[in-house]
Amino acid sequence: MTESIRVLVCDDQVLVRTGLVTIIDAQPDLEVVGECEDGRTAVDLAGRLHPDVVVMDVRMPVLDGIEATRLLAGAGVRRPVKVLVVTTFNLDTYVYEALRAGASGFLLKDAPPSQLLHGIRTVATGAALLDPEVTRQLVGKYAARIRPPEGAPQDIPLTPRELEVLHLIANGLSNSEIAATLVISQETVKTFVSRILTKLGLRDRVQAVVYAYRQGLVT
Repeated sequence: MTESIRVLVCDDQVLVRTGLVTIIDAQPDLEVVGECEDGRTAVDLAGRLHPDVVVMDVRMPVLDGIEATRLLAGAGVRRPVKVLVVTTFNLDTYVYEALRAGASGFLLKDAPPSQLLHGIRTVATGAALLDPEVTRQLVGKYAARIRPPEGAPQDIPLTPRELEVLHLIANGLSNSEIAATLVISQETVKTFVSRILTKLGLRDRVQAVVYAYRQGLVT
C-alpha cells in the first residue's frame, strides 16, 4: 500500500484552516499531520513532523508565509520542504516573493477543492504547480525589477533548443503544449526540462520562470 502524502496546513484564519484540513483529510492518499496559525509555528512543526508538503498562507502573525517559506525551502536549507502557497490574487506581490523564497507553487484561495488536492499531489512529486495565466501576470509584472541592467553580460549554458523550451516554460506552457508547439513528444520535452534545470542549477519550473525573466528572455 502506498504511503499517504503528509501535509501540514498553516493559515491564521480558523475557518479557512479547518476547511483545508477537512478537504485534505477526506482523501485516502493524503494525511494532515499538523495545523497552525503562524509561520514560526509552521517552521517548528515541519522540523518535528517532517511533512511532504506545507500548505502555506502568506499574511500571518509572528512570521509571515514568505519568511517561513524561505526557512523551509530557501537557498541553503539542508532538507528543504515542499511549500504550496495558497493566497488571494490581490496579494500578487507576496506570492511573487514567496516563489522567490522557494515555494514550489501557488493556488488562489477561491480555487475549487479539486485544484487544491491536485496541487498538493503535484508538489509532492517534486513538480511545480503554476497557473500559466496568473504566472505570466505575476512574474511579468515584476520582470523589470529582476531583469539585469541593459547590456549586462548573459552567460546562459543552454543550447538553442533548450533556450526555446525555457522560453515556452516562462510563457506558462505545459509539457503537452510545448510538445505540440515544437512538434516533439512529451517525453522529449521532459528530457529538455530536466536538462535545463540541471544546467542552470534550478529546482523546478517556478525557478525556471523567474530565471527566464531575470535574464531578459521573456518580456
